[in-house]
Amino acid sequence: GRFLIDPDGIIQAMEVLTPPVGRNVDELFRQIQAYQHVRQTKGAEVMPSGWRPGKPTLKVSPDLVGKVWTVWKPDQAL
Repeated sequence: GRFLIDPDGIIQAMEVLTPPVGRNVDELFRQIQAYQHVRQTKGAEVMPSGWRPGKPTLKVSPDLVGKVWTVWKPDQAL
């Protein structure tokens, strides 16, 4: 299994797989970069699934609640 623990000692993500299922190291690195970005922006920006470094992020606001897919287009992450 793997656990992503932030500098404050808080578990931010975890994944436990059985041996026959492969792991995706690229996804692990993407998640680390995403958590680092969230921390750097003090939570003002978030990254949906598929986000890659350098691609658009989402700005946190009440207007975003329930409307993520009207703002976030998965093809932006490619």
